[in-house]
Amino acid sequence: MNRTRVVVIGAGIVGAACARELGLAGFDVLVVDRGRPAGGTTSHGEGNLLVSDKEPGAELALAQLSARLWPEIAAELGDACEFDPKGGIVVATTEAGAGALTVFAKAQAEAGVVTEPLSAAEVAAAEPALTREVTAAVRYPEDAQVQPAGATLALLAASGARLRVDTEVIGAVTRGGRITGVRVPGEVLEADVVVNAAGPWAGPVSAVLGAPIAVRPRRGEVLVTTPMPGLVRHKVYDADYVGAVGSGDGELQTSAVVESTRGGTVLIGSSRRRVGFDEAIDPAVLSAIAATALRLFPSLANAAVMRAYGGFRPYVDDHLPVLGEDPRLGNLWHATGHEGAGIGLSVGTARLLREVLSGEKPSMPVEEFTVDRPAVLA
Repeated sequence: MNRTRVVVIGAGIVGAACARELGLAGFDVLVVDRGRPAGGTTSHGEGNLLVSDKEPGAELALAQLSARLWPEIAAELGDACEFDPKGGIVVATTEAGAGALTVFAKAQAEAGVVTEPLSAAEVAAAEPALTREVTAAVRYPEDAQVQPAGATLALLAASGARLRVDTEVIGAVTRGGRITGVRVPGEVLEADVVVNAAGPWAGPVSAVLGAPIAVRPRRGEVLVTTPMPGLVRHKVYDADYVGAVGSGDGELQTSAVVESTRGGTVLIGSSRRRVGFDEAIDPAVLSAIAATALRLFPSLANAAVMRAYGGFRPYVDDHLPVLGEDPRLGNLWHATGHEGAGIGLSVGTARLLREVLSGEKPSMPVEEFTVDRPAVLA
């Protein structure tokens, strides 16, 4: 019996997760990437698996599905993931911020998110280095972290998929309104299904395939300190971060996001700005990020920053992922548009893709993610 041939475009964490789900379900999977696995957005992320930053709705439901899947998948993949269920703490430092955080957390709790309001003493015990000028704080025990590049490589290894690196997709082969393969330099890769999981490059990829979608890059930067073990115990961020995530403003926005890796380095973010695919790091942006972080962790003033890096998030105007078959070109599926949440949402997205492609009832409604909505069709 012939297996369904799937070409997944993109070897970042979303593409790798899709490859794993489809491979385990019996599909014949080929992953194609113009560079190397985890070489784009995935390797420039912090590895966050978050429910804390999402308001009730479809994206939160996808985050909750993913949060249920990640522990079992990480256990299957092993230490390469560096899965750390450390939880997150969201803090406010003004009275207005405290009121907004309290309302936000209450709505999340009603949607099934585990929220734990913390007293001043509990905040100090949980994060001794955190500023004492905290007006409200909520702990989210379901938040976690992985090492994104390691997780991606492990997902690909578990998929059983073939991998083509340094291979750019330059066109589509179609027949009768359906895609039957993709063109790469000097060759056609035949497929029964094509999955566009190219992250911020999903827009350009969709255009060369003849079915453009409005996924654009949104840049962010991160500072990395030398190891400071034990300084930051959770993912800690200012309540302003939620507003920055949900904003559509193209100008620079910064908010304090601070956490440690397993090796003890401290990751300091975050910024958001739309500059196309300009890779230049702006010192003024790094300075703004550092200033916001110091308001939460004053002791970071003496930290040694050993590097900074930036990357692109796949942005959609309505802030929802894109998951579904393209209405203009049959058998072309898109799995992108997660902006800064792709690491966390990858496994849930992949599970839904496999279920829908296999004709199973999806684990959650997918209608709000479909391609045929105004924010997506270019």
